[in-house]
Amino acid sequence: MTEPAPGTLLEAARALRTGSVTAAGLDRALRVAADTRAADLGCFTWRAGDDDAAPDTACPAEAHPLWGIGGLVKDNICVRGRPTGCGSRMLAGWRPPYDATVVERLVDRGARILGGTVMDEFGMGSSTEHAAGGPARNPHDTTRVPGGSSGGAAAAVAAGLAYFALGSDTGGSVRQPAHCCGVVGLRPTYGRVSRFGLVAFASSLDQIGPLARTVADCALVFSAVAGHDPRDATSLDAPAEGMPDPAAGDPAGLTVGVPRGLVDRVDADTAADFETTQARLRDLGVTLVDVALPDPEAMLAAYYVIATAEASTNLARFDGACYGARLPGDDYLETVGRTRAAGFGREVKRRILLGTFVLSEGYREAYYDRARRARDRIRGAYHRVLADCDAIATPTAPTAAFPLGARLDDPLSMYRGDVFTVGPSLAGLPALSVPTGRDRDGLPLSVQLTGRPLDEGTLFTLGAAVERGRGDPA
Repeated sequence: MTEPAPGTLLEAARALRTGSVTAAGLDRALRVAADTRAADLGCFTWRAGDDDAAPDTACPAEAHPLWGIGGLVKDNICVRGRPTGCGSRMLAGWRPPYDATVVERLVDRGARILGGTVMDEFGMGSSTEHAAGGPARNPHDTTRVPGGSSGGAAAAVAAGLAYFALGSDTGGSVRQPAHCCGVVGLRPTYGRVSRFGLVAFASSLDQIGPLARTVADCALVFSAVAGHDPRDATSLDAPAEGMPDPAAGDPAGLTVGVPRGLVDRVDADTAADFETTQARLRDLGVTLVDVALPDPEAMLAAYYVIATAEASTNLARFDGACYGARLPGDDYLETVGRTRAAGFGREVKRRILLGTFVLSEGYREAYYDRARRARDRIRGAYHRVLADCDAIATPTAPTAAFPLGARLDDPLSMYRGDVFTVGPSLAGLPALSVPTGRDRDGLPLSVQLTGRPLDEGTLFTLGAAVERGRGDPA
């Protein structure tokens, strides 16, 4: 009989070190859990086979805490020889000949990559309903979305099928599924984690970030993958190894800004939960102050202009000649047309068309250039607030996870789910989603904490405090 796996990453790491479990035993436990729920949740694009089973050896005394720990990667992060399809028919069956930098760093530390996870096509979506192979489902209620675009990763971690996962976050694609599934999700400072081996959506916004069951687990994975990479021109020389234990941090004396007017943008359960979270922070000695940020609707508009413009440029490479599954035509233009018509899904086509429009002659100044100026003002507003505050707190999303199909034919409603997450993305700031409670249907709710550049440590301290105040896991 296979013993159940320890509950958190750090608990599993301690068990490996004391010898109460072996890497092979941990591997078996996660495989049994995945066998039980994989079909129900639809969260995997591939899984490691028996030939990749962990060796039945003791943990070396000098091993990294991630040694023997099983994790997952989103379907747009390259793992050598494994399917990396970006949730798209365009890349169905593609197997990269190299590992992403983040995968290299995990493997170098002894972590095990157990599989790939379902995502919205090329990261464009908030529900995984735009995945070519069908949506993943929320482990708390399989009639609900797991969030997106890293929804498969969040669902798997929440269900205990892996100890952590790596997702990508452009406008909220780690934080929003973390919120929906009740796990912790981090979008790091832009440039702090290498994007080499991440298939691009919007290059000035994309970041790889970890999902895990606790803040401390998330911090450990982040510290392992962060740091400079010469293969990524946007990479910062800012390693994070040796970051203090978040549980040891004291939030007393920190100042957190709360933007005005949030209550009008969330449902009643989210508003009540956010008030409770603020009260917990005050009880811990945190000072809360009202702050002013740009209108969230304006930030949302700027984000969707910039993101679609960059997507239009990045996805131009998928023409059936250099990249992508090819449907031959009588000439190049017919080949490109047939390839893209069959290879791209509806949401990707919508965003490519929007992006091409805002970059076109006669419209670039009115839309794209204006959005870039708005982004500069948004960045400046965040930095002014963070000059006086250690972090900014908002709900992660306006509501809990919504039913599958509820917003599929209403893209504007789907986009508005990102109303709180796009601001930190535009500003290049770190942001952490931490579970806080549940709504009346028993679905997870969360707080988003946004910090100063390279100050993920303060977010972890605050997040761990929220976690302790919450008591039982959300």
